[in-house]
Amino acid sequence: MDGFFDKEFRLEELSRCGDPLAKLNEIVPWESFRPSLERVRAGDDERKSPAGRKGFDVVLMFKVTILQSLYNLSDAAVEFQVKDRLSFMRFLNLGLSDRVPDEKTVWAFREQMGRLGLDRELFEQFDARLRENGFAARKGQIVDASIVSAPRQRNTRAENEEIKEGFEPWDWDENKLRQKDLDARWTKKNGASYFGYKNHVQVDAAHKFIRDYAVTDAAVHDSRVFEGLLDDGNSSRDVFADSAYRSKESEDNLRAQGFRPRLQRKAHRNKPLSEKELRGNRTRSKIRSRVEHVFGVQTMRAGNLLVRTIGLARAKVKIGLRNLAYNLDRYASIMKTRMTCAPQKA
Repeated sequence: MDGFFDKEFRLEELSRCGDPLAKLNEIVPWESFRPSLERVRAGDDERKSPAGRKGFDVVLMFKVTILQSLYNLSDAAVEFQVKDRLSFMRFLNLGLSDRVPDEKTVWAFREQMGRLGLDRELFEQFDARLRENGFAARKGQIVDASIVSAPRQRNTRAENEEIKEGFEPWDWDENKLRQKDLDARWTKKNGASYFGYKNHVQVDAAHKFIRDYAVTDAAVHDSRVFEGLLDDGNSSRDVFADSAYRSKESEDNLRAQGFRPRLQRKAHRNKPLSEKELRGNRTRSKIRSRVEHVFGVQTMRAGNLLVRTIGLARAKVKIGLRNLAYNLDRYASIMKTRMTCAPQKA
């Protein structure tokens, strides 16, 4: 027979095992996001009557979207997991008898966040907080991109050609259009084909925080958004990126803006890299490879991110929240380490 304190004992065991959500809950200043998030509720209040059950707290709903981002969960899956997992309930400060937001509520909240531009606003707000609290961007910046898959569309070749030209297939009715992603595109990487979007990020070399990002369809070449991501406030003028970003034009543009290009070189057919160029690649790679930590952490908990929404606007919200969730998690990890390693006062 279950005891009265069994839930508390189980939560204590989860904490001893290193529940990452407990660390995140303890260290991240969640209430600092409330003023911006209250605009979501203000918009709801304008459309709804005062009758009926009170809506969920906006900070709680924001934390649900962070759970989704950290664990790559659909709206239905996050509803189920919050009901099922004690660690999720504790993270949201919910008891067994409390109401849990259903999948439609989660979808509607995220939609409103997107309409208000809160995905970008909250990202920039937290970045400003990082800089104010001793995490200014230092030691140069690293730019890279990762592919974010979307559900593959079962279109004919002719339909795909129309979509690429910017047209809707003439025989698709309104219901079919709602289910089709007309913004995602195909691309190839290392011989494999992918369908979806790209998450272009700029990371500071010192702390490995994402300082800026851009979301495009997967067919957009990395170099097209390169310069728009650069941070003029980084303490170093060094810019690191892989060979996909390297061209005479990009290097000239970087130098014209006062940056120092630290871009990897790539061998060409019948023109291998010299030993000097190989040494330069190895030296630059020691710093450039730090961006792999970012993408590695983003996929560690739940595999590659899959955008289950339709269209670029919604993909931007989902990917933006994923980037913010990474920064929140990274901040909590750094602060927890500092607290653990700090000398104890006598």
